[in-house]
Amino acid sequence: MTDQGFHSGFACFVGRPNAGKSTLTNALVGQKIAIASSKPQTTRHVVRGIVTEPDGQLILIDTPGLHRPRTLLGQRLNDLVFETWAEVDVVGVCLPCDQRIGPGDKFIIGQLAKLERRPLFVALATKTDLVSKERQLSHLVDVAGVAEELGIEWAQVIPCSATGGDNVEVVKEQLIALLPEGPMYYPDGEITDEPTETLIAELIREAALEGVRDELPHSIAVMIDEILPRPDRPEDKPLTDIFASIVVERDSQKGIIIGHKGERLREIGATAREQINRLLGTRVHLNLHVKVMKEWQRDAKYLNRLGF
Repeated sequence: MTDQGFHSGFACFVGRPNAGKSTLTNALVGQKIAIASSKPQTTRHVVRGIVTEPDGQLILIDTPGLHRPRTLLGQRLNDLVFETWAEVDVVGVCLPCDQRIGPGDKFIIGQLAKLERRPLFVALATKTDLVSKERQLSHLVDVAGVAEELGIEWAQVIPCSATGGDNVEVVKEQLIALLPEGPMYYPDGEITDEPTETLIAELIREAALEGVRDELPHSIAVMIDEILPRPDRPEDKPLTDIFASIVVERDSQKGIIIGHKGERLREIGATAREQINRLLGTRVHLNLHVKVMKEWQRDAKYLNRLGF
């Protein structure tokens, strides 16, 4: 740690789907702000997590995964990734210890190597809790090798596990140490500048993604229609009414989300409500319905309405 002053700046995590990026963001911030799901392509909005320490402030930008785009939405998401990479101070590349470094990882590192304005690169060997010490060591050798092969340099290599809490503090310290000296961008105690509405929509989308077939994730979006405090409630027992629409592209998908006699939709509501209660620190009543917007991912008008 340098002691010359306050360090502040921006970092983002990249990696293959399910490499532990969102889980690590949440662990560093200490609260759930990015949705973590086993489905690829779950992150769409640029969520900023804010980590403030006595000697620095780290602002985490959570980008969508980079992929070969098949739709207008896919293309817009990729453009967003490149814009973000060009603006951050540090990029943390998540390379899970329980998987070999493969073509997907090399594709991402290769794209980073092409950046004209290069941030600092940190290799994060995630999911150390899932492997033996021997496997961890051979993985670290591969991590060093891939940098050499693709012409980049690691400023740091840190094995860690967000789930096991292993080295999360070290990741935080090292990322802050690599940031330039600068001002405090956000007041201490703030953890994200995402509007509450976006966070609520993401929690509902996360609940909707769990346990559905693979073709659905890309096709689900969530719109918050209204958030209203319930009138006539005693002050010590407030209740918030949230009305939201889960948007899909086809009638058949609407059926999947609603489930047999509405069972699936009730499950989604119960899971999301619990998370939203925690986020808002107050009880909520969640009113969900499912809307079909034909081919919304390919339609600029719908994409704009849904905030992409």
